[in-house]
Amino acid sequence: VQLQASGGGLVQAGGSLRLSCSASGSMFSFTYMGWYRQAPGKQRELVASRTNSGNTYYGDSVKGRFTISRDNAKNTLYLQMNSLKPEDTGVYYCNGPLRGGGFGSWGQGTLVTVSS
Repeated sequence: VQLQASGGGLVQAGGSLRLSCSASGSMFSFTYMGWYRQAPGKQRELVASRTNSGNTYYGDSVKGRFTISRDNAKNTLYLQMNSLKPEDTGVYYCNGPLRGGGFGSWGQGTLVTVSS
């Protein structure tokens, strides 16, 4: 499954962005889908995820500020990011474990830069 993230950009601290992720196939192909962040010089980390049944997970650093949602009809995953902080800077990817094993295609991600 091909995944294409978009919506990143440069924003001041305290601002908001909404990321979108378009999947080439059904998102139900995934056990769950999530947003991953790779900050400069750091490993990629899961910041939020949502299962097919609607259960959500948020990393401690984004709880209360980020909201993950999806539109199944459009095969699109979203991440609403509010009260952005400089430490939210990084490349954001969408992906998740496929029911058949492995992960979808990571794609290029979308860059979010938060200035102080």
